[in-house]
Amino acid sequence: MRITDLLAAEDVVLDLNAGNKRSLLKILAAQGASRLGRTEAEVHAALLAREQLGSTALGRGVALPHTRLDGDSRPALLFARLHRPIDFEARDDEPVDLVFTLLWPEASPEGFLPALAELCRALRNPQVLQRLRQARDAETVVTLLQQGTAPGTP
Repeated sequence: MRITDLLAAEDVVLDLNAGNKRSLLKILAAQGASRLGRTEAEVHAALLAREQLGSTALGRGVALPHTRLDGDSRPALLFARLHRPIDFEARDDEPVDLVFTLLWPEASPEGFLPALAELCRALRNPQVLQRLRQARDAETVVTLLQQGTAPGTP
């Protein structure tokens, strides 16, 4: 399964208001829970537990909170562009404004690392990041991610 199979326009939130990392994770947990038929508390606890291991900020204003959830539900990917950047404890000390959240079923571990790697490859491209920051609508975000993860894309 390609990462772009997981992201549709309804999974994109542009100009999200979140005051800090904890409130952002709560908002993302609520969205992920509704898409997966899970409780918000369950998803939020899993995201917080992963963040306690170390920040999922990648640098350059990007974070990739991710976790594996008990059971065999389908995977989910969410994208949020923040109205104002927030501190995410990034190694480069840059505040985060682009957030991809990956929720993966524990029962299907084989696709988890390839999905993370595919997304990280796309996010290394400064042009992709710039275009995500300038995107005017959710459909544009999905298209940018499809282009950024296409085979042969540097």
